[in-house]
Amino acid sequence: MNITQIQENVEKVIKGLDKERFVFDLLQAYGLPKTTISRLEKGGMNLSKDDGEIILKKKLYYKFVSDGDVGNAYDAVLADTKVGKYDPRFVIVTDGIHIRALDTKTKDVLDIAIKELINHFDFFLPWAGMEKFEGKEETIADVRAADKMAKFYDEISKDNPTGTEAEVHSLNVFLSRMLFCFFAEDTGIFEQGQFTGAISSHTQVDGSDLHSYLDTLWDVMNTDKGQRQNLPAYLDAFPYVNGGLFRHQYAAPMFTQA
Repeated sequence: MNITQIQENVEKVIKGLDKERFVFDLLQAYGLPKTTISRLEKGGMNLSKDDGEIILKKKLYYKFVSDGDVGNAYDAVLADTKVGKYDPRFVIVTDGIHIRALDTKTKDVLDIAIKELINHFDFFLPWAGMEKFEGKEETIADVRAADKMAKFYDEISKDNPTGTEAEVHSLNVFLSRMLFCFFAEDTGIFEQGQFTGAISSHTQVDGSDLHSYLDTLWDVMNTDKGQRQNLPAYLDAFPYVNGGLFRHQYAAPMFTQA
């Protein structure tokens, strides 16, 4: 399941929100097996015996509160020893209107109206195997960077023909765009790690959906902020890049895991 499919799934969950089924619909939106969700719903895999709570080991600690006091309920859940015992990746507390969630690995917190989840669906992507990017200490830039780009070009060329001038030009434009994005990360045009982190967090490890993701990203960076509509936050965070680098449509090449 790629990021576009997940986004569409989450939109359907929110637009047809069923408060009683929300947690199950949300898990299904990120591709968790239907058999697991069915057993969880019937109680067979739910490690909590308390009303309004769902605990799926390593995955989720969910609590629904009917009184609207999400904040106090969230604090109480974090203080519960069951969080440490079952080690859920996400802690979620909601009243069906507001949602507060914790990524226990990164310590990131999501605190929004539930209808805004459409623009923040990337928060739960680890459920779909798309792990969040964690920046690593910079290494000194040297000739190895050029060597890596040359190897990158060679790897891309294996699965993308360059038999015509148009194909060669398209690949050269692609490499120029990639170089710009790497440069933009290092010079403050982008946030630190924004581009490489987005790829790491929002695409499949095998590279199968990376070309479509980059095509979308190029289009976003060619669109002025004032003209963008209904973009998820992780895409809208990228700046408008003028100068024509992203003006023309050249399809990104196909990728492999290598």
